[in-house]
Amino acid sequence: MMMDRRESPAIQWDGEELILLDQRILPLQEEYISYRDVDSVAAAITDMVVRGAPAIGVTAAYGVVLATKNRLAASSDHWQEDLDGDLERLAQARPTAINLHWAIERMRPLLDGDRESLVKSLAAEAEAIHQEDIAACKKMGDLGAAYINPGSGVLTHCNAGALATGGYGTALGVIRSAWRENRLQAVFADETRPWLQGARLTAWELLQDNIPVSLLADGASSWLMKQGQVDWVVVGSDRIAANGDVANKIGTYAVAIAARYHGIKFMVVAPTSTIDQEVASGDDIPIEVREAEELFSCSGGRMAAEKAAGWNPVFDITPAELVDVIVTERGVVENPTREKIEALFSV
Repeated sequence: MMMDRRESPAIQWDGEELILLDQRILPLQEEYISYRDVDSVAAAITDMVVRGAPAIGVTAAYGVVLATKNRLAASSDHWQEDLDGDLERLAQARPTAINLHWAIERMRPLLDGDRESLVKSLAAEAEAIHQEDIAACKKMGDLGAAYINPGSGVLTHCNAGALATGGYGTALGVIRSAWRENRLQAVFADETRPWLQGARLTAWELLQDNIPVSLLADGASSWLMKQGQVDWVVVGSDRIAANGDVANKIGTYAVAIAARYHGIKFMVVAPTSTIDQEVASGDDIPIEVREAEELFSCSGGRMAAEKAAGWNPVFDITPAELVDVIVTERGVVENPTREKIEALFSV
């Protein structure tokens, strides 16, 4: 079932193939790529055609459908073992985003169903995951917006919008809801090196909704706070540990430190599927380190000195003590602790 691209711009499913908006070339080009097999879906996740933890989870669910469909069509006696290999490749596409693993594990029990209706039931479950994510984002948007006083300035880092989710967005969902309720005076977005998700994606999304946004160099956010321009920092997350430590795009930790120093509130917005109760703290979250070459170039042209070495971690960990609220679809956790996170799951 094809969704309205205005509601779900990053991910489409037509019943036969997965269609992803290529986020590597936005905003200069809007190009959709079609996928019919799990290997290409895994590559799309690794290569960042699609990115953002919830969007990766939705994409992975559809990847399970394609993998199963193709293994059944091959009529091998070992199709289930072959499928296990497919799902393992899919799970390894990116290590930090827990929603990838969550979605695969949610799909896995259905694989024991009737072979004749297996693909249909898997597709229905993937579509349910997709729709549930959109609904969760809208719920989180309203819950988070309620914390923002009218006339506020908000800063966000990276892109946690409709492009990073099934639709509407986590951090940008809060910003969308707060804008609709006339709570915002200004929205600021860090450019987010080296992939420039803030400059390319967040700015593009907000302007599509006629929400004015001002871009900053990543290092400028603390000085902006010093000017009294920011009341809330609102970010998404790729994984939240059981104690409330938050993994998010590299640079989030620095913004959280600056926010605490300046007395500015720090909000994390993520569905409960992003909370990994099996991970005790942020120290145990695997941090993806990508090729240093990504640091050396911008828009295809090299800008770094030749022979310079590089270090390119793409996430960092913000300790729970720097987080004022975690907003989920189940409710809001203020000043998160292990006990409060546990209580969230009993709701």
